Amino acid sequence: MRFSTSAAVLALPLLAAAESPLDQYKAKFQNFLGSFAGTAGGAAVPQAAEVPQQKPIVSNAESATSTSVQAKKVERLTLSNWKDTLYAPVQPAATSPEEWWVLVTGGNKTCFGRCGPVDEAFGETVEKFATLPNSPHVAVLNCEEEPVLCNVWSAGASSLWVLDMLPQPAAVDIYWKRLNFTTVTAADLLETFDKETTEGKEAAGMELFEGALHPFDGTIAQYNLSVPIAYALHFLSIIPSWAMMLFVSFFSRTMMNRSMGGAQNRPANPARGAAPGDGRS
Repeated sequence: MRFSTSAAVLALPLLAAAESPLDQYKAKFQNFLGSFAGTAGGAAVPQAAEVPQQKPIVSNAESATSTSVQAKKVERLTLSNWKDTLYAPVQPAATSPEEWWVLVTGGNKTCFGRCGPVDEAFGETVEKFATLPNSPHVAVLNCEEEPVLCNVWSAGASSLWVLDMLPQPAAVDIYWKRLNFTTVTAADLLETFDKETTEGKEAAGMELFEGALHPFDGTIAQYNLSVPIAYALHFLSIIPSWAMMLFVSFFSRTMMNRSMGGAQNRPANPARGAAPGDGRS
């Protein structure tokens, strides 16, 4: 019996319309047609192109360079560990301070979703710090995850805090600098570091943080009131505006009702008689 190629081709739509349990038979039949057409001199059925293997993002040379340099550890500050973390590298008899660079960042609520360039620039700076022997310790404070700690520090997102840590109870010098949401780069932060080490922190655009709100040496911190006040501010910030307005309305009405009630219950002053010698009798 002679096999007809045209009849086999006409049978393909019927096989394509079959239900899913016949898929393996369709595949075998198509492979048979491809081999038959190839032996008959026709055009072979094209096979699926092999998907090329995706190249790694980091090349071999870059990975070799990165593995040869020890990565710099980035600490994440929380309300429970921030003091212990910052004092950890300080030696008890140290006379020169241990410097920390702390990036204060946030998320959609605290940073309005604009801290991405700042985080990227700081990450590239940390990679460069890994190659420098005199680079500072680095940490991140996320106000989205640690709102109470940001209140303790009186810190806002997209800012750089530089702390000089000495053994307790020595004073802690804190400098801070506002970072631009959109234009800051790793080159800017490295330039800041170079100016700081050569000309001083003020020349690098940093401002000294001092006063009652200082998280280590301020008056509020000395009386251990930083955390309670920070919690109170946090709770006030999460209360909806309509609830706050309702509370103020009820409070004002209560105060007005008390004042009005006191005025109504107050006895009236008796009428004074005519003054003697005024000619009326």
